[in-house]
Amino acid sequence: MDLNEAFAGLWTPQIADACLRLRRPLLLAPPGLKPVRSGDKLAGPVLPARHSGSVDVFFEAFEAARGGEVLVIDNQGRADEACIGDLTAIEAMAAGLAGMVVWGRHRDTTELRALPLPVFSYGPFPSGPQRLDPSEPDALRRAHFGTIEATAHHVVFADDDGAVFVEAASVDEVIETANTIRSTEEAQAELVRSGTTLRQQLRFAEYLQRRQQDPSYTLRQHLRARGGEIEE
Repeated sequence: MDLNEAFAGLWTPQIADACLRLRRPLLLAPPGLKPVRSGDKLAGPVLPARHSGSVDVFFEAFEAARGGEVLVIDNQGRADEACIGDLTAIEAMAAGLAGMVVWGRHRDTTELRALPLPVFSYGPFPSGPQRLDPSEPDALRRAHFGTIEATAHHVVFADDDGAVFVEAASVDEVIETANTIRSTEEAQAELVRSGTTLRQQLRFAEYLQRRQQDPSYTLRQHLRARGGEIEE
């Protein structure tokens, strides 16, 4: 499956909703992740790398790249240094990568925006690292992203709303379910535009009546009984 093609008509909220509906782990990047160029989208298998102050860990990851992966960089969410810039991005393109997602900061913003490679980070910072920590033995096998431990067994989806990590073994059914959610939402929106409110579509008055009789009855239960098109 071409993941970027499959993700082209979707957004991360639909991927997240699909994970919830399928009872799959909901693995979300910490809030604040943004594309360097607004509107960029990105999907691909995770190529993990834990940064310790030197660019060589990225180059080593590129050596093992097969093409189409997303370099997922663990820089511990640091706000006091930028760990990637335009040269790393250009090298990532040469290695055939689909993009980069950084738990940390970037620099060379103007140059990055001019490149066709999607890059996501927690914002710009002008200075690169002033440290060189010992490299960890598994620095190319797992990357922390907030509380998430991303490995080559994950796929990452990113857009203006942030990023969602999905276990690779579940990605086909997640995308299929996300497409179902998207189709339902589009149909609901069209009905609202034509005069049938979402409250009418979901029989919200019936829910309120049932809740009067049973205060423990929730909207989520009501939606499940009707097929669970939103909030599920």
